[in-house]
Amino acid sequence: MKKNTYILIGVFVCLFIIAYLLLQQPGEQSSNSGSIGLLCSIDSLQVDKIEIKTPASSLMLEKRAAGWFVAQPITTKADQMMVSQIIHQIKILEIKSIVSSKQEKHSVFQVDQTGTHVTIYEKGVEKAAFVLGKMAANYSESYARKGTSNDVLLVEGASGYMFNRPVKDWRDKTILTASKENMKEVQYQYGDTSFTVALRDSAWFVGKDKAQQAVMDGIIASLSHLQADDFIDTTVVPKITAMVTSAGIQLRFSFNKTVNTYAVQSSGSPQWFVVEPWKANQILKRKKEIVETK
Repeated sequence: MKKNTYILIGVFVCLFIIAYLLLQQPGEQSSNSGSIGLLCSIDSLQVDKIEIKTPASSLMLEKRAAGWFVAQPITTKADQMMVSQIIHQIKILEIKSIVSSKQEKHSVFQVDQTGTHVTIYEKGVEKAAFVLGKMAANYSESYARKGTSNDVLLVEGASGYMFNRPVKDWRDKTILTASKENMKEVQYQYGDTSFTVALRDSAWFVGKDKAQQAVMDGIIASLSHLQADDFIDTTVVPKITAMVTSAGIQLRFSFNKTVNTYAVQSSGSPQWFVVEPWKANQILKRKKEIVETK
């Protein structure tokens, strides 16, 4: 009996040691529910530059008089909402715990040169910097390291994709934004064929023919907030196949059969955009598609 008791005790001790070692494996610890502070202390209104570097890319966002711009690797207007969101996210990143203070552990948590280096500036002066590493076991948490500190931190509210987006995702994809109330007329031109849809007494008409209200609602909704899917940065001007004018802005469309997409340019900007066919076709209607069937 004593022999069996000793064996059971030995098995229990072995299991306890194994469980303890597993829980101590890097990146597998559970965080407690508390917080030991914020990762960064920044003033959202004072931030005027954000630098994001990875082993494969480098991005610079700068605040100018006209708003936020992508300054590197190209110069173009940035998505204002996305930049505001990333600043807000940086501001609320919470440190849950210190995982390690050993420099040799940086590569384990990817907070070394393989991580994402983020630097925030206020009034042109560096205010905060950190390296974002791999995601933790809990998908709402990641590992990070402040500036030159050796401490590896478990941080809540951060993910690599928040910062490691393609450049096109940081760019302003707005082709046209306008008030629906200002759209009283829509002019179409397809080559030598042209017609106008006008709002008269709360109803749409093509000449004397009444237009379908549901169709016009869809057109106006699409024109009031048209977003691109991608960008065309070459100097080659596509062959224009259709033009649509409303609220003083003209949209020029060029269909590319090879890739089955539309190139679109607004008269308010020299930039050409890529738009998927389903989105362009919500605007590009022929007269017979608009007029009510008698």
